[in-house]
Amino acid sequence: MRHCKTGRRLGRKTSHREAMFRNMVTSLLNHEKITTTDAKAKEIRIVAERMITLGKRGDLHSMRLAASVIREKSVVTKLFSTIAPRYKDRPGGYTRIVKLGIRQGDAAPTSLIELVEAEMKPSKVKQPVAKVVKPAVVAAAPVAVVEAPVADAVEAAEATETKAE
Repeated sequence: MRHCKTGRRLGRKTSHREAMFRNMVTSLLNHEKITTTDAKAKEIRIVAERMITLGKRGDLHSMRLAASVIREKSVVTKLFSTIAPRYKDRPGGYTRIVKLGIRQGDAAPTSLIELVEAEMKPSKVKQPVAKVVKPAVVAAAPVAVVEAPVADAVEAAEATETKAE
């Protein structure tokens, strides 16, 4: 039983698996996105986020630790100069895994692992909006309607008809 054994073995010996992860993380940081299987993407995410965290620290010791995993010197400098400053205010979660579907050859579930592009802006504390109190609508005083007698209205209508003719 594999109690307290974290990580996926992926059907490879330890040395092969570590070398594969180093190569894939180097490619991910170089190209900023790669396509792979779901299980490999989930394992690469752990190593890649650790490398970006080392890049955020930015000291010489962190650079040497990153260089022990990342095999290309140009990718290490890219990590420390461009990638890590992009995530300086972000507390983790530097990668995104997007499921792509099933690979045709062997029906393996594939996914795209990429670096998150959007720079995270620290959330601002929302100030409560002051409510504008509208004055109460004053009920208008009832208007007294005076009804004219019907006879007066009929006479006025006849007078207008005669003037029109």
